[in-house]
Amino acid sequence: MSSFLKKLNIFKRSPPAPPQPNDKPNKPPNTGFRQQRLKSWQPILTPQSVLPILIFFACLFTPIGIGLVASSNGVQDFSIDYSHCDTMASEDFQDIPGKYVRHHFKQKISYQPQWRTVSNDASDNDSLTCQLQFEIPNTIKKHVYVYYKLTNFYQNHRRYVESFDYRQLKGKALKYQDLSIHCKPLRGVGEKAVYPCGLIANSMFNDTFAKLFTGADDDTENFELTNKHISWSIDRHRYKMTKYNASEIVPPPNWSKKYPNGYTDDNIPNIHDWEEFQVWMRTAPFPKFYKLALKNETSHLPSGKYTMNIGLNYPVSIFGGSKSFIITTNGVTGSRNLSLGITYLIVAGLAALFAVIFLVKMVFQPRTLGDHNYLNFGDSEGGEHDEENIHEEIPLRDIL
Repeated sequence: MSSFLKKLNIFKRSPPAPPQPNDKPNKPPNTGFRQQRLKSWQPILTPQSVLPILIFFACLFTPIGIGLVASSNGVQDFSIDYSHCDTMASEDFQDIPGKYVRHHFKQKISYQPQWRTVSNDASDNDSLTCQLQFEIPNTIKKHVYVYYKLTNFYQNHRRYVESFDYRQLKGKALKYQDLSIHCKPLRGVGEKAVYPCGLIANSMFNDTFAKLFTGADDDTENFELTNKHISWSIDRHRYKMTKYNASEIVPPPNWSKKYPNGYTDDNIPNIHDWEEFQVWMRTAPFPKFYKLALKNETSHLPSGKYTMNIGLNYPVSIFGGSKSFIITTNGVTGSRNLSLGITYLIVAGLAALFAVIFLVKMVFQPRTLGDHNYLNFGDSEGGEHDEENIHEEIPLRDIL
């Protein structure tokens, strides 16, 4: 049988194919970069070399942190959360609950802040003014800034941030079909374009702040404020007066209280001069943010008792947020913020701690650089076994 199979050459293997020439060898070129022969700096980190670095950072960050904390402590501020003024305040002044008040002055206040509501129109129960009465215990040097603060309002949502038309804000009169698709669903009503279109403009903060602190007693004079130059200078050049006619546009839905009968040729907003609008259009990166409303950079704020009138128009309960009235001065890093200075001090403290640890290690447990006694390639038992058999001859046959 085997002879028969051999005759058929069934199990005879075919000769291997001749090797094909390799036009593109995989071997990288013999260069220093491709063969990884470039010179490099490989520092050997030892306690002796790391210790000066840690001491340097500790000495550098400590005075910076102390300076930032001292600067923040020098900022005086006063905050009232007036979100519930329309529901908790009455027609007479009453004390504001302590959880809604926060302040930091050089002197202690002797008068608990109070609030009350005043109806602007007897026929309209929704038209209310919140009057805040508060004390400034010591003179605040210029500059004085008034902010409003919103919480839980996400201006950083992607669709919200993109919801405007830059060409429209530059003054061009565009038909609603030509407006940016990012303005949807607030591009137009019928054949008229929404001006300004988009979600950002529609949700603009519209509580009104009086432009002065009214003296609440005979010993306190009024303190004037201004809303000029509260926006960035680049924004004041970015927005232009529109070329629309009143018959071509309608206001955003949430502006109906300000424009109950729509636009006329006399009341079309000039966003080039409307700085409150410019401040709002610069979206905030976090859900809790401050936006500048008023300021006085020319005179000091004397101590005394003042009243601030705020027109209540902006609802915050629908998104579970809050709104606050802020008076503050500015320091090196802006408003009062201790976190940056504390961060510098924490880093300086950690650097000093590790510097002390390394110093103790160097003094009590020094180590010679390159000492082979610290090398260990196995456990102790394995090491002893290797020492016993280190001189045993291994046959060449086993090695192969």
